[in-house]
Amino acid sequence: MPDEPPPPPPSDAGPKSTGLPSNIAAALACIPLIGGIVFFILEKQDPFVRFYSMQSIVFGLAWFLFNVVSAIIHVIFSAIPAIGGILVFFWAIIAAVIHVAFVVLWIIATWRAFTGVRWEIPYIGPMARKQVGES
Repeated sequence: MPDEPPPPPPSDAGPKSTGLPSNIAAALACIPLIGGIVFFILEKQDPFVRFYSMQSIVFGLAWFLFNVVSAIIHVIFSAIPAIGGILVFFWAIIAAVIHVAFVVLWIIATWRAFTGVRWEIPYIGPMARKQVGES
């Protein structure tokens, strides 16, 4: 049985504001925060791209918020005498694992967008869907 080409992204039939194919625009929109903002502003017609844009914005904000909280925890732990160094070390390990999880989610979302599959990041995807007005 010969390999069949993958099905086109779900929203290929409608007009595009960016002129890019839906899967390419959605994959570029997955760049956390910046890509999401750019494509959310540029793309007004394609719900596939708008969803991935909003998901990227929410994901990027969550990642940024984690970095702020992580920096605050680092400052607090480093101010504790005697055991502060140990706490900072363990927090650095936990933060590194969380950062790897963020990168893995980013790669998965980008790949799924590029292949034309709508994929929701846990917890973040439903918020993005709600923000773009989908139920």
